[in-house]
Amino acid sequence: MSPSASPRVRVYSRTGCHLCEVALEVVAAVCAATGETFEVVDIDADPELRERFTDEVPVTFVDGRQHDFWRVDPDRLRAALGR
Repeated sequence: MSPSASPRVRVYSRTGCHLCEVALEVVAAVCAATGETFEVVDIDADPELRERFTDEVPVTFVDGRQHDFWRVDPDRLRAALGR
């Protein structure tokens, strides 16, 4: 992946969210193992995102498409990144 390319994985999260912390650990581990990068977006910093995702955080997107919410299955994420 070139340095200017966007990360394939985006996690919508919020501060103080235990499920978000767990999901980010899974995403970080899978991305490290696969050589992918990810970014984290705080939904509370954007009123539209806060309204869109409310209590569904964390929400994980892969290649711009929603992948999971609340929990991230490492095998399923690896499979999605393998496509």
